[in-house]
Amino acid sequence: MRAWPFQAAFLCFLLLVGVMLGQEAPGAAQPPSVQRIPGHMPAANASLQGTVRDRQTKLGVPGVKISLIRAGTIVGERWTDAEGIFRFVDLATGTYELKAEKEGFQTLDLLTLRINGPETTDLALEPIAGESMPTKGPSGVPGAAPSPPAPPLSPTGSYPGLRTSQAPSSPGPLGIAPEQVPPESANFSKEPNRWDVPMPAWDRYGKGGEFPYTQHHWYDPFNRSRLKGDEPIFGQSWFFDFTGTSITGLDVRRLPVPSGVSAEQSDSADFFGRGEQGFASQSFRLSFDLFEGDTSFRPVDFRIRFTPEFNLNFLQTRERGLVNVDVRDGTNRFDFHTGLQEGFVEAKIRDLSPNFDFVSIRAGIQQFVSDFRGFIFAEEQPGVRIFGNLRSNRINYNLAYFYFLEKNTNSGLNTFDPRHQQVYIGNVYIQDSFFKGYTTEFSFHYNRDDPTNHYDDNGFLVRPAPIGDVVNNGVLQHGIRAYYLGWASNGHIGRLNVSHAFYQALGHDTLNPIAGRRVDIDGRMAALELSVDKDWARFRSSFFWASGDPSNRSDALGLAGRGSTARGFDTIVDETNFAGGAFSFFDQQGIRLTSTGVALTNPGSLLVSLRSNKEEGQANFVNPGIYIFNAGADFNVTPKLRAFVNANYLQFDRTEPLQILLFQPRIRHSIGTDTGLGIQYRPPLTENIVITSGISNLVPGVGFEDIFNKRVLISGFTTIRLTF
Repeated sequence: MRAWPFQAAFLCFLLLVGVMLGQEAPGAAQPPSVQRIPGHMPAANASLQGTVRDRQTKLGVPGVKISLIRAGTIVGERWTDAEGIFRFVDLATGTYELKAEKEGFQTLDLLTLRINGPETTDLALEPIAGESMPTKGPSGVPGAAPSPPAPPLSPTGSYPGLRTSQAPSSPGPLGIAPEQVPPESANFSKEPNRWDVPMPAWDRYGKGGEFPYTQHHWYDPFNRSRLKGDEPIFGQSWFFDFTGTSITGLDVRRLPVPSGVSAEQSDSADFFGRGEQGFASQSFRLSFDLFEGDTSFRPVDFRIRFTPEFNLNFLQTRERGLVNVDVRDGTNRFDFHTGLQEGFVEAKIRDLSPNFDFVSIRAGIQQFVSDFRGFIFAEEQPGVRIFGNLRSNRINYNLAYFYFLEKNTNSGLNTFDPRHQQVYIGNVYIQDSFFKGYTTEFSFHYNRDDPTNHYDDNGFLVRPAPIGDVVNNGVLQHGIRAYYLGWASNGHIGRLNVSHAFYQALGHDTLNPIAGRRVDIDGRMAALELSVDKDWARFRSSFFWASGDPSNRSDALGLAGRGSTARGFDTIVDETNFAGGAFSFFDQQGIRLTSTGVALTNPGSLLVSLRSNKEEGQANFVNPGIYIFNAGADFNVTPKLRAFVNANYLQFDRTEPLQILLFQPRIRHSIGTDTGLGIQYRPPLTENIVITSGISNLVPGVGFEDIFNKRVLISGFTTIRLTF
């Protein structure tokens, strides 16, 4: 099948975004209404600024009461500052009466003062006879003698009409000789190496702590270190930054699992086994970053980054057939894998403005998240990406192409085997759109997943998913061509924090395993989170919806004569941080459908997509969909300790795909209630040590009981992240 229609659609989308942004051609004349500063409109109201001076000394008079009156009503009162200056802002245009009053001076009354815009005026007050107002010297200190008259003009100097300068030794108005400008040697000190200026000692409190100017050590990444890019490794613009990260994860859980054909436990049920599991993972991530440019503000000119990651993981279960397709492998599994998670070259193509607007290109294995919450695409894969910004960083954009590698099943790290999946992405972010502090994003994704066969590292068939006609009539491959049009946002409107997303999925699947035939894709997803900050707490509520497929068995199999359209929604590879994130059982854990080779939900995803594996499987658009209603709160208990509370109510959008897959009628909609608690502790404020821990559970609803049983599911986890 030729790919030019998909590329044409991709280019049309980018053209549409350009039209929406309304970019002018370089050098084009702008209409008078164009804003010189984005998001800033000239004030519609007028303003008044003035200075009140003593008529005799010509010096500013402080403490004068200025009253502005209109139609007999006082609209504002101000008092002059130490220099005699007053200001009124946000005034309606029109005619006012201005009155200036101060003890010891005659009252000044301007009966008619016309203000049509920004106005500046000087007022002179006459002292009352017999009264003398203390004068001020150049520094504004009352009591100083007035300044002497200016020296006469020099008609014969090099520049006639300019005042002659006073001799350096002549006294000033206070009888003191003016201060001489110190020599350059007193103001500046030459340093042969500006990167090695010693910091002063800091002993303000007489004890140790997280204070500035601490002495640096080679093992301390948050004080000056050549390993952290704080000084060049050669020349004046080449820097090296090493980041070492250790992530230790512990997870205990209870899930619905099958007892299997080789159950050894006497208390295993005929169908469901004992679901307690323990999982431990240790990752070491080493990032080597060599770049040319400045250490701050300006984007780098050239960069090479290389990031290998090493992972060790251990799983312990209580039933056979879970750790491997071969039941002889028992109930435990230990695995080790090394993957290359980053390996790219980046170069700046061009600087676009003196405000650090630029365009750069990056090629190689790189991390990319296509929206604010990771709803559609969050991966580390080989690709080419053009990115940059416009209008003083108000507009950011990405054009990206990725060619996927297979993932290691137990660690999630990259292998060097091709996945035969390509993804095209274009997005644009617009800051301060509609409201200050509110950022919107428009995006286009195209997922081209070619037909392939793949067994994961534990021996299970994951591509294609082992259900329906795929396995009944042999292993039938199928390909997916899916398009996503998206609009998302993140920011605040006043004091209300807002985050939302909406995606429309289109395209087709050449052979959906549940429908057993080619289907056209028409799925939708919507999410909205609102939150308010109150002192040290944030209270939030959110809603998530992914459409489900309503087709019954006759429709899916084409027996009713209806066109085959898959109305469920699925993503490319999501890593969702929404509706509680890690503190939600449904988001944190993967729940497999017993007696099938697919999952009800995968870890890190809120979707009920009936997908065999989020990373190694293929998207499935014949699925039940989901509704999630969320409430929660985040608390900054101390600067180092945060606490989280989360609750979700979940239900299926449609249950027909589950009935077809499980050959089970009348599955109800309620999934259940998901609640969780968690804390995050940062011993040093530098965040190079972060400890996160949480516990959550899922109390089954009637629909979940129809599929599994009434047993409450639980999960507890701890993650320790150390960063150098």
